[in-house]
Amino acid sequence: MVDGFSLGTVEVASSPQERFAEFLQSKGKRVTHQRRILVEHVFQRHDHFDAEELILNLAQQPEASKVSRPTVYRTLNELVDAGLLRRMTMGGRAVYEHDYGYPQHDHLHCTICDKLIEFQSSELRKLREAVAGEHAFRVTGHRLIISGVCTDCSRKRHRQSSPLDLI
Repeated sequence: MVDGFSLGTVEVASSPQERFAEFLQSKGKRVTHQRRILVEHVFQRHDHFDAEELILNLAQQPEASKVSRPTVYRTLNELVDAGLLRRMTMGGRAVYEHDYGYPQHDHLHCTICDKLIEFQSSELRKLREAVAGEHAFRVTGHRLIISGVCTDCSRKRHRQSSPLDLI
């Protein structure tokens, strides 16, 4: 992460598990054992993931391996609806990240390796507010994904010539 662009934290009143339980209750749904396992797993660490990666990770944990594929997909949609996860479409696949308790931020997306780099920029926020002000527009949020090539992939593409290249 580049200095000056690090993400902070946001104070929240309840845990993701508590908030999800409240959401399910408001919809007349139960907090099942599978849902509880899934929410615990998703919020243990912060990373970007898709449903298939989540299913593979769950399969490696004895208790979590009992979570069914349909439950994973259904619960991911419920977590998005509850405001706990954010869904982004990248390269034709749905990628999820934490939304609850996490500050507004943007992404750099490497189109070669699919790496996502999170950043915040006060200059970008000021520009957003200025453009909105010109149009008397009330901003409720934004999402910016800048596509390109990361340093690692760029180095691989521009490697030094070798005598073996002539063979």
